[in-house]
Amino acid sequence: MSDATSDRAVATGEQPTELKRVMGPKLLLLFIVGDILGTGVYALTGEVAGEVGGAAWAAFLAAFAVATITAFSYLELVTKYPQAGGAATFIHKAFGLHFLTFFVAFAVMCSGITSASTASNAFAGFLRDGLQLDWANGSVQLLVIALLFMTVIAAINFRGVGESVKANVVLTLVELSGLLLIIFVGLFAVTQGKADFSRVMVFESASDKNAFFAVTMATSLAFFAMVGFEDSVNMAEETHEPAKNFPKIMLTGLGITGVIYVLVSVTAVALVPVGHLTDPDRPSALTQVVAAGAPDLPFDTIFPFIGMFAVANSALINMLMASRLLYGMAKQEVLPTPLGLVHKGRQTPWVSIIFTTLISFGLITYVVLDSESNVVSLLGGTTSLLLLCVFAVVNVAVLVLRKDTVATKHFRAPTVLPILGVVTCLFLVGPWARSEEQQGQYPIAGALLLLGIVLWVITWFLNRALFAKRTYIRDPEHIDHE
Repeated sequence: MSDATSDRAVATGEQPTELKRVMGPKLLLLFIVGDILGTGVYALTGEVAGEVGGAAWAAFLAAFAVATITAFSYLELVTKYPQAGGAATFIHKAFGLHFLTFFVAFAVMCSGITSASTASNAFAGFLRDGLQLDWANGSVQLLVIALLFMTVIAAINFRGVGESVKANVVLTLVELSGLLLIIFVGLFAVTQGKADFSRVMVFESASDKNAFFAVTMATSLAFFAMVGFEDSVNMAEETHEPAKNFPKIMLTGLGITGVIYVLVSVTAVALVPVGHLTDPDRPSALTQVVAAGAPDLPFDTIFPFIGMFAVANSALINMLMASRLLYGMAKQEVLPTPLGLVHKGRQTPWVSIIFTTLISFGLITYVVLDSESNVVSLLGGTTSLLLLCVFAVVNVAVLVLRKDTVATKHFRAPTVLPILGVVTCLFLVGPWARSEEQQGQYPIAGALLLLGIVLWVITWFLNRALFAKRTYIRDPEHIDHE
């Protein structure tokens, strides 16, 4: 590297990379906003309101605060080490423990599967609303549609999806349009005198908890709506001047989505009673909102299809991530090597795609057929649970890596924020942050991680046996004897 190039790297935070730097501030902002928007707010608004009553906005605001605190840690790490790889890369640099790195990577992969499974159920609900289907036995039909949806996602994943930045812009605008429609309907309803904003200050806990713990339980669920910002760190090698652009753009993106989510939750509660938002026999929560706010306009017939598109996009992105992450771990020989097989014609990791899809089938079937469980709450909450654990470790990694100095300029988070991030993330992981119904998230998360450990142990023994066999064959004494 020439002196001029070296000086520029120090000044801009750019490092040599084989990838093309194509993302400036505007495209990076759209990528971050698009990554956060999606299934969370579309599927969980009614569930969050069910936990805390009319003050659902408080849970989304608290989730935004927790996410922003952890975002500061990601900002320090991504500007210090502007490389693709995400949390697993940072944690490996901090601790150098291969099992911990694997565990974090597998947890992130599982969060993608549970997120996509949540989206599949939301898709089935929006399809029911859009086609105005009257299902006598709703759970069976929802299960069939959800499984068919995941099958289509797997087929698209197998065929190969080359997602460009321009495509992401289009998808983001469509997703954003649905949420802006909710806000517009709310403003229209205000002019018509249909909104009752007195409900937004009413705390009602379904679990008979006080206001603090009611908001805490709702926040652990609402946190699902704020995840996604951490994926943007994988674009560091394709971003111009990451040390300069990432801090202000990521925080701006989080701010935009936080404001949108608060406005959507306020609008929902002001237009529709909480009891109706959480009623499984009624249309999806946000579909009820557009119908109540503008009954004379056809918004309620349009919105379900926007919602279907938004959650479908989220599911595809998450299953792409999960299958590629599984493929990467197999190629590094920390998981069984068959998971790293690539289809010769499509050049896609077909075994990993099938494996992750089968896991999603199991999750969807388990929670849908359990008549006492809430599918979206369990699967969306499990996504939050897994990522909160990962975020806690990332916040610790920031402090550990403070002793590692680099030549390039980078963002530095105030020391108190990573500490606060560890405390808040671990607090939201605890059982006190979940209602009795949401306690089912722990066995689901535990079963997924146990599966990862079993696969890791199998791979370890197979690799050890293979190494011993190779050593035996290459042993000169063995060769002479033969």
